[in-house]
Amino acid sequence: MVTARWNGEVIAESDDTVVIEGNHYFPRDSVDESKLLPSTTKSVCPWKGTAHYYTVEAGGERNPYAAWYYPDPKEAAAEIADRIAFWKGVEIG
Repeated sequence: MVTARWNGEVIAESDDTVVIEGNHYFPRDSVDESKLLPSTTKSVCPWKGTAHYYTVEAGGERNPYAAWYYPDPKEAAAEIADRIAFWKGVEIG
């Protein structure tokens, strides 16, 4: 079981993550979306497409842009559709 944890709280947990470039992409239904706040921030990856970000909120604190997903990934990254990844201090283990 792979877990994403930040500020003492579990944000996601799954036996079905996809690892790309060292990042675990969790199925959306394994993520506690009550801990994610929408963001207008986006970035572009030449082979994955446009990433959209969430701010993670846990333990009374916010971690801006600590989660991301590709709503419409390019064909080369189709396996991460409907999946969310984490960084910026979110512990994966």
